[in-house]
Parts: sequence; C-alpha cells; structure tokens
Amino acid sequence: MGGLVIGQEVARQARARYIFAEKENNLLVLRRGFKLAPGERVLVVEDVVTRGGRVLECLDIIRRAGGVPAGIAMLVDRSAGLATFDVPAFSLLEMSFPTYPADQLPEWLAQRPVEKPGS
Repeated sequence: MGGLVIGQEVARQARARYIFAEKENNLLVLRRGFKLAPGERVLVVEDVVTRGGRVLECLDIIRRAGGVPAGIAMLVDRSAGLATFDVPAFSLLEMSFPTYPADQLPEWLAQRPVEKPGS
C-alpha cells in the first residue's frame, strides 16, 4: 500500500494519469476498470524494492496490456544492487541489510526475541 500514496503524488506532480495494480490471489492485476492505451508510456512507482518481484509483475502487466514501461522510480532500493530491470530505475536512497536463513542466524541475533512491528 505504501507505493500507492507515493505513486499518486508523483502522478499529481507530473500532471499524469494515475492507476495502480493490486493483489488478487497474491498476484498483481489491474482492476477497477483500469486500462492502458496501446503504446502508453508508464512509470512504475514503488516505496521500497527488496527483490524486485512486484516491479517485475508490474512490467509484465504493462506490456501485456499494450503499454510501454518508461522506467521505475522508488524511494528505497534495499536490493544491494541485485534487483535489475530492463528499463531505467532510479531510487532516492539505497540501503541493504543482511538476511539469513532461519537455521543460520548469528548467535547474537538468535538471542533476540522475534518481533513483528507491522507496516
């Protein structure tokens, strides 16, 4: 949901149309009557990109609908340079955090209680 607010503001500032993809059965789809015109250029806007899976889904949706991905804008790129795309991508901030398989946590981290802070 974080990307919706940012995308809407980017569109407002650019005086561009704003549409969004949303989850349906854990896949992104265009709903609410959203359509793309053939050849319509589309900027994908995200709040945080970690692996880039949802961005790739959006690029696929755009192409299948006849649009042309113009680029990707994100507030934070958390991918450590691993998320790559076939269109230009720009972020305001790049960050990366180590991740570990559950059975390979460092001792100091394994001693901390698990907490799910929410979004």
